[in-house]
Amino acid sequence: MQYSLPIFAFTAALAFVVVIVFAPQTPAAYADPIAVGGAAAHPAPQSITVIGPASAPGARDNYTVTRKIIPVAPPVAAKAKLGPAVPASEAQQIAYGMVQARGWGDDEFSCLVALWNKESHWTTTAGNASGAYGIPQALPGSKMASAGPNWQTDAATQITWGLGYISGRYQTPCNAWGHSQSTGWY
Repeated sequence: MQYSLPIFAFTAALAFVVVIVFAPQTPAAYADPIAVGGAAAHPAPQSITVIGPASAPGARDNYTVTRKIIPVAPPVAAKAKLGPAVPASEAQQIAYGMVQARGWGDDEFSCLVALWNKESHWTTTAGNASGAYGIPQALPGSKMASAGPNWQTDAATQITWGLGYISGRYQTPCNAWGHSQSTGWY
């Protein structure tokens, strides 16, 4: 009798370990497509599209890395009677007019769209931990006050400042985009 409790405890612990090791939860008890089997057990290969310079193809950790070059085309113009393609957002419409006023073409506008999509997604209140702010991610954001007092929320003010910055430092949006692609910033 005196050994019955320790023997019972040992047997219960051993049974618990055996169940955990040899009979884990049934596949229906959790959402693991690999354990369940079927089409999800062999997911399609993942892919990523990189615009700009990329490293050479190679392999790592049983994954093959291949390089597929997809050229970036300028916005496609609509039929002549309809005029040029309309940019996606109001901020892009403002920028498109300013880019044209500077004598830059659709190719430069495409570079600007790519650059500011990467930087802020054309959001006037976008910010990051380093203190960059707005559509062009001015650092600090208060620099844009030189373009207007409403720099914190006005797309036209931010775009005016951003195009001036690009023109002064890189000459064109495509030069700024190229620098951003090679260094990660502009």
